Amino acid sequence: MKDAQPKVEHVERRLHPRSAQRWARAILVIVLAAVISCAKQPGQRPGKAKPAELDLAAQEQDSEQSVEPFESTFRAGPVGPTSEQLPIASDDPRWGDPNAPVTIVYFTDFQCPFCSRAHVTVNQLKSNYGPDKLRIITKHNPLPFHQDALPAAMAAQAVYELRGVDAFDRYVESLFASQSALTDENLLAFARAVGVSDRELIRHVREPRLRDKIERDKALAERIGARGTPAFRINGKTLAGAQPYQSFADMIDAELAAVAQLRGAPADQVYPKRVAENFTAPADEGRPEPEPDTAVYKVPVGKSPNHGPATALVTIVEFTDFECPYCRRVQSTLEQLDARYPGKLRFVFKHNPLPFHAGAYGAATLAVEARAQRGDKGFEAAKKALFAASTPMERDDLLAIARELKLNPTRVAAALDKKLHDGVISADQDLASDLEARGTPHFFVNGRRLVGAQPLDQFQALVDEELAKAKAKVAAGTPAIRLYAETIKDGKGPAPPETKSIPKPGKAQPSRGNAWAPVVVTVFSDFQCPFCARLEPTLDELDKAFPGRLRIVWRNLPLPFHTNARPAAAAALEAFAQQGNKGFWAMHKLLFANQRALERTDLESYASQLGLDPTRFQQALDDGRHEAAITADESIAKGAGIQGTPGIVINGYFVSGAQPLTNFKKVVRLALDDLKRGRKVP
Repeated sequence: MKDAQPKVEHVERRLHPRSAQRWARAILVIVLAAVISCAKQPGQRPGKAKPAELDLAAQEQDSEQSVEPFESTFRAGPVGPTSEQLPIASDDPRWGDPNAPVTIVYFTDFQCPFCSRAHVTVNQLKSNYGPDKLRIITKHNPLPFHQDALPAAMAAQAVYELRGVDAFDRYVESLFASQSALTDENLLAFARAVGVSDRELIRHVREPRLRDKIERDKALAERIGARGTPAFRINGKTLAGAQPYQSFADMIDAELAAVAQLRGAPADQVYPKRVAENFTAPADEGRPEPEPDTAVYKVPVGKSPNHGPATALVTIVEFTDFECPYCRRVQSTLEQLDARYPGKLRFVFKHNPLPFHAGAYGAATLAVEARAQRGDKGFEAAKKALFAASTPMERDDLLAIARELKLNPTRVAAALDKKLHDGVISADQDLASDLEARGTPHFFVNGRRLVGAQPLDQFQALVDEELAKAKAKVAAGTPAIRLYAETIKDGKGPAPPETKSIPKPGKAQPSRGNAWAPVVVTVFSDFQCPFCARLEPTLDELDKAFPGRLRIVWRNLPLPFHTNARPAAAAALEAFAQQGNKGFWAMHKLLFANQRALERTDLESYASQLGLDPTRFQQALDDGRHEAAITADESIAKGAGIQGTPGIVINGYFVSGAQPLTNFKKVVRLALDDLKRGRKVP
């Protein structure tokens, strides 16, 4: 075979996925890695990804060997009850008690950014409700326009069948954390990290049964009308999309109450009974049309880059990310739109670099710096170059683009290294968050929401509506220069942030940072909670972002289903009693680094490592001397309505869960602004 041939075939397969071609890649994804990784894939620079180091001869020999039958290799524990409408299969990845009163069936796509967001919420539900109340069933629905979703689904399913739910959950974390890099070699690497060898994964992915499992899940999703992702069925009730945590909690609580009324019903009959009560078949075979969002939102132009006259009848505000393939795709649509309505449109650009696009923040920084050096024309040139570049974009790539644009290299390097434009980018991200513009691209047309890389006719229809309204306003006497401001002045603004009232911390609470800091970040946490562990590096980054202005205070909220969380809390408080804040945070670090090892002997080992008095430490765990402090923290949490972990109160503003750094920065900036303006928290 000629060298050029596999390169062309592979690129075509990724750009124009067809069912047979996609299955071919999925079945042979790992074996093909070494053959085709030398070809430049779309969105990948040559030399950045090393081919998987596999012994192809050994693979081919191994492929001829018989594979152990499914029943003998796959032991995932009892399935639990099923139902005719929403069947639970023996090979479905599942978490929780088989007879838990509430079952969530979760259709997902590992390349879908909204699934990534929903995954965080699902993890929080696991933590807050526990396995006795929830059973979570994962089903695969890789969408056809996500070329890496199908191989990722097959690899994840293989990991589940080979190593069970813990390995599956860890593998899924890696997939969602690396959505822009679901390469063949990464599928292998992530599997190795959870104890699945290259050879095992290859053999399992090749099994026709695995392909059939994915097809069954997709067919079920189609049959029940769950055509998009993420899609949930909670005891048969529909919940679509990456909804807020509270939307899930409300439905779960309602189901728990309904199940409580089924007194005397056998546990294995609860799920089929509730599904029979709740399930509604799709009304027709066609895709249901979502209700149009006719609301007008207050989306300020501010000082953002813009293209088109200030007197334009229609203003289109775009929130975008330079590494988002859909943002890149929609640019040609916007150019066509501009050509169809000459002089009538103004395009305003807002930054929203998503956290799972590693180079997106740096790219946004370069674009802002280009505008600082060369005005709006410099920004437009940078925007065009960044969307044309391969991704992910690293520092050297960005500096190369800056040289092509003839920008001052010293100023660009300083902007990248010192994050000099963090204020501009963060302000745009805060606005996106306020407007619930979570994904990219996200548009507001004269304040009207339009989500995603929609086709030209979708934009045209909305523009035509807004043009008619704008012409009527101008005819009625509104000056064109004031048109946009008048259009959005009564628009919907952000919902006020949730607030909590808690006592001020004293010397009895472990803390770090400036004791007189203007912003107090109180963290209600649990040493056995995986989401609390995930929050810790975010808090470190938050502290760096606001040097000297934060005091981070710890309060214990050990959840009842984390059996080792309470003794761990007592161990940390004893370290505090013996060595002060230094001892507490040292123990805190050990406990979170070893969440799977929090038994009594483990705690004593950590105390020894820190040089704590062993007799005092053992007595503290035995006599419960820190129980009053733990109970006091729990009472404060209960009084404030904080039920799950982590729960964070920042000068009275509440943040629930291990949210992205940008969300915490936004709240800290709000708290600082309150102090500056003498404003009290509502």
